Parts: sequence; C-alpha cells; structure tokens
Amino acid sequence: MEVEIIKMDNLGRGIGYLNNKIIFVPKTFPGDIVEVEITLEKKNYLEGKIKKIITPSKKRIKPLCPYFFKCGGCDLMHISLSEALSYKLDKVNAILKKNKISYEVKKIIKSKEQYNYRNKLTLKIINNEVCFYEPETHLPLKIDYCYLANEKINNLLKDLNKLNIQNGNVTIRTNYKGEILLICESKQELANKEWLIHNYPIVGIVHNGKCLYGEDYLMDQINDYLFKISYDSFFQVNPYICSELFNLISSNTEDSLKVLDFYSGVGTLSIATNKNVQKTLGVEIVSNAVRDANLNKVINKRDSLEFIESDAKKVKDKITSYFDTIILDPPRSGVSKDVIQKIKEENIAKIIYISCNPQTLGRDLNLLLDKYAIKEFILLDMFPNTEHVESFCVLKHM
Repeated sequence: MEVEIIKMDNLGRGIGYLNNKIIFVPKTFPGDIVEVEITLEKKNYLEGKIKKIITPSKKRIKPLCPYFFKCGGCDLMHISLSEALSYKLDKVNAILKKNKISYEVKKIIKSKEQYNYRNKLTLKIINNEVCFYEPETHLPLKIDYCYLANEKINNLLKDLNKLNIQNGNVTIRTNYKGEILLICESKQELANKEWLIHNYPIVGIVHNGKCLYGEDYLMDQINDYLFKISYDSFFQVNPYICSELFNLISSNTEDSLKVLDFYSGVGTLSIATNKNVQKTLGVEIVSNAVRDANLNKVINKRDSLEFIESDAKKVKDKITSYFDTIILDPPRSGVSKDVIQKIKEENIAKIIYISCNPQTLGRDLNLLLDKYAIKEFILLDMFPNTEHVESFCVLKHM
C-alpha cells in the first residue's frame, strides 16, 4: 500500500492518509512516498512501517547506522541536523499552541556532537548477545555499535559477552576521563571480570545492586564542578548540553537569594545556581542521589546547600514564600497538580522549569500562566538523532 507523507507528528513519525484514515509511519519525512505494512489498525487511525521507499523526500539523507530501520533508539537520523532542529522547534511551538499558550520559542542550543554524545547506554543481553529491542516489541536486535554512545562505551560492546551473561541487562556509564562503571543485572555470576578490568578503564562493577569491584559510582566534571554519581542516580547523558544548561541556571539565578530545587538528583542544578544564592534546598526521592548530593556540595564548596530525601508531592509544604525561586526538573510525567497549586498559592517570584517532555510541560504551563508570564524559553538539543528535546523555561510572577 502506497502512502505519501505530508507532515510529522510529535513522536517523530511521518503522517499520511490511507483509505481515508490517518496513518503514522516512523522513519519517514514529508515528501516521502513509501510502501507500508500496517502494524496496527484502530477505529480512527492506522500505524505502519516502511516496506519500501518508492520516492524519497528531497530532504531525506542516508542514515549512518545500519540498524536504523530496525532499532527504536533513533527517530531522525534520516534527516539533516538543521531539519531535525527545525522539527523540534515546530513541535514544541505546536504543543504550546495546543495548550492555548501564545508564546513562540525561537532558540535551540545545538549539541557539540551530533553522534557519540551519550555517556550512558543500557542494553539487553539475550543468549549472551548484546541487543536492543525493536520498536514497541520484545524482539531482540543484536548490535555491535551505537552511533549515539560515547566511543569508550562502544569499545567495550564487543567484549561484553566475556561476562557470560545469558540473559539480563547491562548499563555502561563513562565520564570525562573515559573511565567506565559497569552495572549488570542477571541470574548468572559474572565471568572474566579480571580480564575486562585489565583491558578497559573500568573503575567499578556492580552486579544486582552489589559492588563486586572498585566503586559503585563515577566522578564526573561539568564546567568547573565535580560530581559523584552513584550507579542508580540520574545524570544528564549529554555533557556539552549539560554544561549549557548549567550556564542557563547560573545566569537565571543571579537575582535569587533563596532557591528550592525539586527533583534535585545528585545536586547538579542546585550546585549550578549562582554562587550569590544564600540558601538552596534540594528535594529528591532516590536515597543514593541524596547521599551523592550531600557529598557533591562539600566537593564543590557550596555550604549554602541542603538536600532532603522525599517524594516532591509529599513535601509540598516546603514550598513557601521563604523561597523566591523554585527549580522544577521533573520526570516525563511532569509536576503534580497539587505542587503547582502550592506554588501559585505561595506566589513564588520565579520558576525555572526544565523538561524532557514538551507534552507535560505544555500541560503544566497552562495551569501556571494565569499567575505567571514566560520570560525566557530555550530548547536544548540534548538528544540528537531522536525526537526528544530538552526545554528550559523561566516564568515570573505577574
């Protein structure tokens, strides 16, 4: 069945029409004419996948990765970087418009590296082979290289089978020195650890939550800051864009005296606040991340910081007029309504909202803009070759 792609959706899929129904086709771009195979049929729409590209869009390029059409990791490697950046700007602006927000985002900060930027990669091990899953399935896709991952990670991929994991998960993290932290989950004991330690710059191996070698954390550096990152703590995957994010945080807290940092992780954004801030309180639910944050404030000589372990929803009483700025960096699900309501009730002067999900950001902004005005909105290309984008938004009380 032949489909002409006419536009893109918010998940990076091409949109066309087939038998008077809308159809979503990943890995396509406006101008493509493709033969498709239907993978899902619903009352109001269809989903499909490419069987053959009949006539490619003039803007289509050849993807570098040989796994592109089978792997779910990349959505946009078939178009140029400039087209991908334009798509991300258009997508976010369309989401804002859908949420009745009359603001146009015009700036996106490019990643320094278009490829090999990720400092963390999580893999499936199936029958002792390194795999990703094919999109929306549990079908294994054997790989030996990922164009998004740091080269230190890719170098290790070819020898992961020496661990003799028949089935499980492996996460590889690396830092600014090229050191590696290996995190494994499996029922089998790990084999050949000594060989891997001898041949790779491995500083720690964690198996099923237990440290078998070295340390269960990495030290990483962004700008002039050093951070301890435990094996299960969140840290941004693109160091260059993380550095740019830190610069934005610092420049937008120059006039802040007391800052509340919800979803504070290992303390990165709290530490990145302007050094003239008199008091910063960070709230984080992951216990290892809180321990890391309390060490990171000592390493970076930020005595004005305090971190507590809690679910943000359970400590909304911490949101008081004592704080003039609140930083929100929530998971993809966004900020709960009761937290938003408490922010509005306390008339917090400034909100810095960092989001990896424009959909929930648009929803939350819609709830805030009766009391707040957008003063700055910048996108950061944290995840090149994918449909994902990071948003940095500053709101001030009206």
